[in-house]
Amino acid sequence: MEENNLNFLAMNTLDSVPEPSASAQNITGLVKEHGRVTGYRLSDSGIVSREEAVSLARKGGISGVGIAHRGNTEYLKSLPDGKEGNNLGNLPAVSPEKG
Repeated sequence: MEENNLNFLAMNTLDSVPEPSASAQNITGLVKEHGRVTGYRLSDSGIVSREEAVSLARKGGISGVGIAHRGNTEYLKSLPDGKEGNNLGNLPAVSPEKG
């Protein structure tokens, strides 16, 4: 029951949870500049900016994420599923080029 409460709280921090399409990709790495996430590597090895990723997720192109905001900046957050390994914060940092 405690895990359900944590999942509920985590879901409440999201502005929206888009329904992923059948061809939706996963995020496999984080592009960071000065410690801040500026983009994402997708399962097809493509790199997208944070803004492009939010737009793609909104259209159902990225699975396992919801959209949140801080100030005027939208960003992606992992959906709680009880697995730590696929949380965005646990993914490796990658270079802005394919990597």
